[in-house]
Amino acid sequence: MLTKNELDYTCGLSDDELTERFKASIKIDNEIRKIKGLPIAKFDDELQKAYIEYPDGRKEYAE
Repeated sequence: MLTKNELDYTCGLSDDELTERFKASIKIDNEIRKIKGLPIAKFDDELQKAYIEYPDGRKEYAE
């Protein structure tokens, strides 16, 4: 019986490296959305609320 260890699931990358790659992929996706004129989901740390930022600059907070 074959068992998989943690490295099998992460392709040998550390948690920190996976986190950095994930953050970079989100930044790239947000840049693509800006170029296409699509809204971007963000989080307001001060209000602790998620919101959508539209290309015209308006923000719509989640309820």
